[in-house]
Amino acid sequence: MKLHEYQAHKLLRDFGVPSPEGEVVFDVSSAVEAYNRLGSPVVLKAQVLCGGRGKAGGVRLAKTAEEVERAAAALFSLQIKGFMVEALLIQKAVDFDEEIFFSLSMDRSSKCPCVIVSPHGGVDIETLALEKPESIYRIPIDPIEGITPQKSLEIAEILAYSDGIQGLRDLINKLYSAFVGLDALLIEINPLVRTPRGDFLALDAKIILDENGLYRHPQLDFLTKDRCDDPLLARAKELGISFLPLQGEIGCIVNGAGLAMATMDAILARGASPANFLDVGGSSNMTKIEVGFELILRNANVKAIIINIFGGITRCDEIARGVIIAKKKLNTSVPIFARMKGTNSESALKILSSADIVTSETMDELIETATSFLMA
Repeated sequence: MKLHEYQAHKLLRDFGVPSPEGEVVFDVSSAVEAYNRLGSPVVLKAQVLCGGRGKAGGVRLAKTAEEVERAAAALFSLQIKGFMVEALLIQKAVDFDEEIFFSLSMDRSSKCPCVIVSPHGGVDIETLALEKPESIYRIPIDPIEGITPQKSLEIAEILAYSDGIQGLRDLINKLYSAFVGLDALLIEINPLVRTPRGDFLALDAKIILDENGLYRHPQLDFLTKDRCDDPLLARAKELGISFLPLQGEIGCIVNGAGLAMATMDAILARGASPANFLDVGGSSNMTKIEVGFELILRNANVKAIIINIFGGITRCDEIARGVIIAKKKLNTSVPIFARMKGTNSESALKILSSADIVTSETMDELIETATSFLMA
């Protein structure tokens, strides 16, 4: 479960992680009222469940009520990677001297939590990894021992802090406590800043929670009831659809997580990029397909959609009818490529062919046809 930034800050403050004073708002007038309470200057941040909002114009500085009103109006009309901005985090702007990248995540290869840090925060970690790989440090954490005093000292020293080191060590311990205490898969602070007074603040915050652990945290029920939660994603969850937006150009509708991953790998192997992970599950139906199409088509970067179904319990003809209904209802002109094998697959292919949907016999043929279309 991805959290909005304002939600992440709220949870981290419960563990003692400091961040700038701020308020979440859902309309322009509330943004101006928040500014009047916080004082000048403020930073307005679009709340969307994807990265790259800064480059997309989703973060703006304002020094007057008039600037806040104009900026908020512009942000609420903004779409970032297919996500409409429905909420803003208004934060008091702060001065800082240094920026750090800090994250905690689960490392599957070492089967333990891993701290990733860099003294160069505030930039895309992917870009930094390419341009200055030597400036990124990975420190595995023994899940039994946790962050020991020696380990926190090691991390602080990597970041080259000789003064104020105890404050940084304390913050590292608090972040690790939040990571474990929330059953998190990721906590990322970029940037973690140091103010002229020597204090450390989480200027930004990203958290991904393990949904399988939510039953242990009834205090987090508000996350699923939050006004800013995406109603379409909530609907998908109710239907048992697993969806994760990515940054590619080929939308994917697949039944089964393994087949979905294999489909994405095959797309990448052909030199294209998947726009999403979407597993409609083993008992797929027309409603699931329609919701899947809606999720995919919110991404303006999608240039083609692949449907890869292996029907056992799933009836391929029912899926095909769902595709036709979704195509007409959403009035999309995005090319659709389909491969269906299994129960009633012959009927399904006839249904799809009658609607000018390109069909394939094999998965390899499906991927080759779709990617060749994009690269033509």
